[in-house]
Amino acid sequence: MTPPPSAVLHQPLTLEFDYTRSLGPVLSQYMSGLAAKQVLGGVLADGRVAVPPPEYDPLTHAAVTEMKPVADEGIVVTWSWVAEPLPDQPLGHPFAFALVLLDGADVPLLHVVDAGSPDAIHTGMRVRARWADERVGSVRDLACFEPSDATRTAGAAAVDLSGAPHTSTTVPVRLAYDYAASPEESAFGRGLKEGRILAQACPVCHKVYVPPRGACPVDGVPTKDPVELPDTGIVTTFCIVNVPFLGQRIKPPYVSAYVLLDGADIAFLHLILGVEASEVRMGMRVKAVWKPEAERSFSMETISHFEPTGEPDADYESYRRHL
Repeated sequence: MTPPPSAVLHQPLTLEFDYTRSLGPVLSQYMSGLAAKQVLGGVLADGRVAVPPPEYDPLTHAAVTEMKPVADEGIVVTWSWVAEPLPDQPLGHPFAFALVLLDGADVPLLHVVDAGSPDAIHTGMRVRARWADERVGSVRDLACFEPSDATRTAGAAAVDLSGAPHTSTTVPVRLAYDYAASPEESAFGRGLKEGRILAQACPVCHKVYVPPRGACPVDGVPTKDPVELPDTGIVTTFCIVNVPFLGQRIKPPYVSAYVLLDGADIAFLHLILGVEASEVRMGMRVKAVWKPEAERSFSMETISHFEPTGEPDADYESYRRHL
């Protein structure tokens, strides 16, 4: 169903990827300890023990070099109940985020307490670690904390960590949000679904922007009504993609290029297909290849790609200032 012309378009979007980082000497020991069900704290310049260990002392800025084992039990310093967990949070049922002061540590650790209900947790309550069944050298090796009837312990004995250290960790990153388009972007999206390209022009400098902008970045004034552009243009600059990557939908080599539509003052990025990658060049005349009407949406993916028109190349001087 096509929204009314005055409606602002919006679209749920999800950005997700795996982020891998090297750990360094301090966090490598900490993660290796977690894999062995051992919690290690960093000894600060004033003798306090911090968990997790910082790489540098927060007061003196000196590198933290001494590590000390602490217990995997402690007390709740403060807490906040999560009645409706969000996707990807540590537990799929209600839990508490809490600051837990482990026995032998001087700085509380932010973690999760699986208490069952908000009535079952309180400041000063003793908790113990619940370890993951499979530990890989990750912060999630310590799955959560749970209530404990044990009394305070003196600390923890050191565990042999002489095996292969964990020197890197991989963390999944996921961001889900609803993107609301501006009125100008909404008009642009509706135009794409109809097979039209609608730009916006500045009333002062008369530059034409596509995709449209609500205000001219040069003069700072609102742009005018939509200006319809042809779906032909030129390649101003390009990149040949030769390296395959995860999720790639086109087999390399292929070309990603900036296309300057006829009548526009700013180029946009799109695919160049229908020609050998080695034959693509600056100034090449190209034309949009639209998806079938039934497959069109309100996004730039409605244009499948651009391909050569066979016309003579544009003179460099005609697009030099648009590079």
